Amino acid sequence: MAAPEVGPQRTLRLLLEYQGTDFCGWQIQPQGRTVQGELARCLQVLLGEEVCPIGAGRTDAGTHALGQVAHLHTHSTLPLYCLHRGLNGLLPPDVAVLRVEEAPAHFHARYSAKTKRYRYRVRTVRSALDRPFVWSLYQELKLEPMSQAAAHLAGAHSFAAFCNQDPLPGSFVCQVQDCGWTRRGPELIFEIAADRFLRHMVRILVGTMVEVGRGRRPSGDMTRLLESADRTLAGPTAPAQGLCLVGVDYGE
Repeated sequence: MAAPEVGPQRTLRLLLEYQGTDFCGWQIQPQGRTVQGELARCLQVLLGEEVCPIGAGRTDAGTHALGQVAHLHTHSTLPLYCLHRGLNGLLPPDVAVLRVEEAPAHFHARYSAKTKRYRYRVRTVRSALDRPFVWSLYQELKLEPMSQAAAHLAGAHSFAAFCNQDPLPGSFVCQVQDCGWTRRGPELIFEIAADRFLRHMVRILVGTMVEVGRGRRPSGDMTRLLESADRTLAGPTAPAQGLCLVGVDYGE
């Protein structure tokens, strides 16, 4: 087999979707199957060089993505359509590459992002087909107080009370552009967009607001928790399978 043709360094941008059920998250780990690891393996086959794709968000084990963005650097001259088709031919069925395009040299999937949007689905009626994608919580939740609770999150706040602090982040402050709950049939759906997210932040927010929906804490408790910076005062971490990275905005 002829060696792959080498040219100037290119920066490529990939748009991905994946079902996170059988993954140990995005980031490569010493043990366990990861999205980044599967993608890197396939890229090496196609490009003939070791490549480490960088994702916009390090999704947790079991978390899904509809619009994960990744970038990589390569000296390969392989055309974009060949890379796109080749990756989808090599990747396992729970990962799909939706788009491959050239990007400016300075583009960084994580640090160039202006806003990331996550969606969390809570289902209050039993379902067999949707089980891998929702938090199956078979009891009635009150939507209005949960919506009132979410309204306290808009703006720039320290989310120290709503994150896993191991490892300790450089900053706890996140700017939430918009967030809120809606009802869609037997599901309550939470969407949130922010400039950055802390580890387990969305899942802890959801776990806390579900307690509001159950009547176990008032909606105004969210402000007290934001001011407290105390993780022990917030609610439980919601299961990973209900969470999905919907998309990443680069202000283009």
